[in-house]
Amino acid sequence: MNALDDSERREASRARNSPACRLRQAEMLLETYRRLAAQHSLDDTLHILIEIMATECGAESAAIFLNDARTGELYSRVLHGNHRREIRILNTEGIAGHVFQSAEPMLIEDPYHHPRFNRAIDAASGIVTRNILAIPIRKQGGAPMGVCQVINKKSGTFSEENLEVLEGLALQASIALESGQYAERMERTRREEIEFLDVVSDITSDIDLFAVLRKVMRETTRLLDAERSTLFLNDEKTGELWSRVGEGLGTSEIRFPNDRGIAGAVFTSGETVNIPHAYADLRFNPAVDRQTGFFTRSILCVPVTSKAGRIIGVTQVLNKRGGSFTPEDESRLKAFSAQVSIGLENAQLFNDVQRMKNYNESMLESMSNGVITLDTEGRIVTCNRAAPAIVGMDAEQLSALTAADLFGGDNAWVLERIARVDETGRQEVALDAMLRLGSRDVSLNLTVLPLNDAEQSRIGTLLMMEDITSEKRVKSTMARYMDPAIADQLLEHGQEALGGRSVEATLLFTDLRGFTALSEKLGATGTVALLNEYFTLMVECIRQEGGMLDKFIGDAIMAAFGLPLAHGDDPDRAVRAAIAMIRTLDAWNLARGGGETNRLDMSVGLNTDIVVSGNIGSPRRMDFTVIGDGVNLAARLESACKQYHARILISENTRARLRGTYRLREVDRVVVKGRSEPVAIHEVLDFHDERSFPNLMEAVGHFREAQEHYRSRRWERADRAFSEAARLNPADRLPLLYRERCILLAAEPPPEDWDGVWVMTRK
Repeated sequence: MNALDDSERREASRARNSPACRLRQAEMLLETYRRLAAQHSLDDTLHILIEIMATECGAESAAIFLNDARTGELYSRVLHGNHRREIRILNTEGIAGHVFQSAEPMLIEDPYHHPRFNRAIDAASGIVTRNILAIPIRKQGGAPMGVCQVINKKSGTFSEENLEVLEGLALQASIALESGQYAERMERTRREEIEFLDVVSDITSDIDLFAVLRKVMRETTRLLDAERSTLFLNDEKTGELWSRVGEGLGTSEIRFPNDRGIAGAVFTSGETVNIPHAYADLRFNPAVDRQTGFFTRSILCVPVTSKAGRIIGVTQVLNKRGGSFTPEDESRLKAFSAQVSIGLENAQLFNDVQRMKNYNESMLESMSNGVITLDTEGRIVTCNRAAPAIVGMDAEQLSALTAADLFGGDNAWVLERIARVDETGRQEVALDAMLRLGSRDVSLNLTVLPLNDAEQSRIGTLLMMEDITSEKRVKSTMARYMDPAIADQLLEHGQEALGGRSVEATLLFTDLRGFTALSEKLGATGTVALLNEYFTLMVECIRQEGGMLDKFIGDAIMAAFGLPLAHGDDPDRAVRAAIAMIRTLDAWNLARGGGETNRLDMSVGLNTDIVVSGNIGSPRRMDFTVIGDGVNLAARLESACKQYHARILISENTRARLRGTYRLREVDRVVVKGRSEPVAIHEVLDFHDERSFPNLMEAVGHFREAQEHYRSRRWERADRAFSEAARLNPADRLPLLYRERCILLAAEPPPEDWDGVWVMTRK
């Protein structure tokens, strides 16, 4: 039998090497080359090769798998009419993967007993695979680029002759396949570049900032095949990164310090960050996912740099579909960000100019003083809303006049002032002057100013007229002694506006710590000077947020937000004011120097409630103030700051009404002195930085866990969790307070109906 087999093999070898067989193979390869040379696409090349392979090897079917170096996959294409279906497998799996990796051919006569054969493919296709011949396809340099595979010999099994034919075809086809792949890559790159340029052109042609932001985010998400993307721009005035548009994030504005988080790290360093597993990176804050319900898997964040080389923001893309972001994604996002930065700068500049224009126009329209501008010929060019009312005519009539028409006769003194300004280039002021307008006399303050353009060339004159009526003089006097908004209401509505009403307001109380000892050292004059400087700083923080200063009580301050006019976000304004007061005080302490002995500290209490506001007092002395239980609770919270070693405490009433996001921790549930109902109180921690409160979010997390154990009467577990919170920040004394409570309650357990509420016995 073996001798016969050897004889058959020798005979087959002689037949293969016969001149006739060699000639036929050469003609077949030449015809293959001719047909491949006429093709212009990879799909057509594959189709012809598969047809030739199956025919020459006498196989029922054939396939060619090419390697995709970007994804580590082998792909094969099947044409059905005008439709193309692509099959992809990992280049390490199955028979094709083994041939590709080993670069050695495989002849399998019984696939169902071969460990690398996947029976599921036969089950899905309805084909029974009887035998397989697979060989590697090599590039001209010898490196593998794919696999040729023929299946099910129509007669018998695949032979050495079939292997030689297949290897010859693979060698002949490698150049055509490489060329086809290269042409396909070039075509894909060309399409991407054209698409890229079209997108950039579309974006840079728009000057509406928010429209540009929307386009950038939409195209970024699409180009990188991601789930979400956000473009953060730097606000130089506040030192914050902000975004009002995020693909997949809605349209709410996001703001945070430009050195915080992953976006802040990219902005400050100018380095790209590519994180394949977000939760494994310590810079990632999972609290955002918990708030939004979104699960972040991968992050790609690149800086956006202006044409001058200045970083103006960052682009952040989340969750690449099908895997992690690749170096190619990094390059595309960098290139895209670099191109659109010009459009962003232009749009932001236009937005700033438009905002400034709108602001100036709004400011002029809202002014009670009349403003009139004249050109160099003395013609009236523009006027604000107040000017026609002062001169007693409508805007259209006024705009049709010249300065000589308006200020002739008894008012010629105004023309003299205008002429002097034209001559000297310096402003002229006339206080409490009389302007005769028909049968009406108007008392006003007049300011005449030169009007210059950006190059300081003269383009006209500006007149500002302040109508001085008895009402305004009264208001000017009153505003020295009370809030100007209250003076406005009193003048507009009389005593009825201030006679007493129930309103919701947020009350703020502050008090200085350690001031008594410092005042003894400073003496009377120094104490008054220090207090005046301190009050000036604190009142400005309140004023910036639209709060109303109610009164000074020694070194304490009482203020209200939502009075006399509500803003809609008064609890947020009060919290922001409190944070600003702490930061301002810390900066002031640093500027004053003198170390700890010269340092002042303060505590702040906030509560939101329905209170009674009104003008309260005697006929000889009245004060506009607020009274009610909500006022008392705010004062109690300020006092509680010392007990809880806190600087800002707010009630649950205030926390529930906050619209913004703040770093808070629930301090306790207490019954304050003078009240019977418990109230949850929270500490505001936003004024801290990493130096003043290291490991803040982690410490707050342990503290929250400890409180859950504490309120469930698990004293030992609570004590361990409080200890961990204290370890993360040894300067935080609140966990130590709770550890003392745990020891006390473990020794003397509270009654069964204990609900974790602590009763405060001091004000």
